[in-house]
Amino acid sequence: MSEPSSTANDIVALRAALAAAELARQEAEARATGAKAMVAHLKLLIAKLKHDRFGASSERSRKLIDQLELELGELVAAACEDATRAETAAGKDKASGSATPRRQPVRAPLPEHLPRERVVLPAPSACPCCGGKLSKLGEDVTETLEVVPRQWQVIQTVRERFACRSCETITQPPAPFHPIARGRAGPQLLAMILEAKFGQHLPLNRLSETYAREGIELGVSTIADWVGACTATLAPLTALIDTMC
Repeated sequence: MSEPSSTANDIVALRAALAAAELARQEAEARATGAKAMVAHLKLLIAKLKHDRFGASSERSRKLIDQLELELGELVAAACEDATRAETAAGKDKASGSATPRRQPVRAPLPEHLPRERVVLPAPSACPCCGGKLSKLGEDVTETLEVVPRQWQVIQTVRERFACRSCETITQPPAPFHPIARGRAGPQLLAMILEAKFGQHLPLNRLSETYAREGIELGVSTIADWVGACTATLAPLTALIDTMC
């Protein structure tokens, strides 16, 4: 009598586990549905605020937009987490036939201006079933958005010296041009720092900390000197742009 009793207990435990998984899936789907409605509401509110942000209370509207966009990001992340949990729970009850198919999101195509790297997976040289000759029917292309991390480098400009055997005159090419006198920062590095400060409004101490995590020790005073020198150098160009506008 012990074997039937053990089998009955296993069936009861299995049913309880399936019921708990189904309940968890339904709760996750309910949270995801509510989050989708809130996401849509926040997007509409942010769009309206951006449309009406120019005015006497533009600064207050900008801060409100920043706060709403922060909440929107957190809400979208939570909704994605709930949807993933619901999908996982649905996968567990797939064998019981109670799983609900998940609606596939509509994704926009990746930007056309980005360079493409084509990676062709190796194909079999013969049919894996009978060993016969294969002929190509077509191909399926899956695009994945990827980023190449920035790479720091030191450019060594070598200026060789030559001496004339006849007159003993020493000849050497001129020193390379730097945007900042006696500076060791290249134009691309300076452009990146200026864009981060004036384009993204990042404080210089945060930039210094970011570069330090990448193994580049640049003090706040050094970056500030570069910013000041660049600002003074670009002042005539800025004044010319102002007169043209």
